[in-house]
Amino acid sequence: MSDEIQGLHNLVAVRGARKRIKRVGRGEGSGIGKTSGRGMKGQKARKSGGVRPGFEGGQLPLAIRLPKRGFKNYLFKKTYTPINIGRLAERFEDGETVNIASLLERGLVSKTSARVKILGEGDIGKKLNIEVHKVSASARSKIEAAGGTVSTLEPTEKVKRGKYKKKSERGEG
Repeated sequence: MSDEIQGLHNLVAVRGARKRIKRVGRGEGSGIGKTSGRGMKGQKARKSGGVRPGFEGGQLPLAIRLPKRGFKNYLFKKTYTPINIGRLAERFEDGETVNIASLLERGLVSKTSARVKILGEGDIGKKLNIEVHKVSASARSKIEAAGGTVSTLEPTEKVKRGKYKKKSERGEG
């Protein structure tokens, strides 16, 4: 150890780590006085002047003028509400059925349309019958080891607009 005392109160910043701020408007001799590096007149010379990125002075911006092409995957993204089996053990009694309605009732999901995935963090120790959209492999093994059952729900398909069945398919004349 050197003669210097170690400690947070003796820390010194490395040379070049701390840069002085540019103090504008401090006289013409400083090189950045008078207009403070903003040029003469105009929108960008003002205090709160300037425009957002992509703004073209009111002209239709390039991002809107160009055609939109390609695949947007976010339209088809399926999100799941994750719930650990440790939380199920806290909120449910032995032998109960865990489904979307019971999860909503106990405040573990916020809406009935939510997709739920059970994750394996925590211990269960209770026999629960679970009916959700997805279950991780570790959660499935812990639930079945405790004597419970796991069944996954089928995904609900959305009805496509404009696709109607023919009268013969509907059972009409």
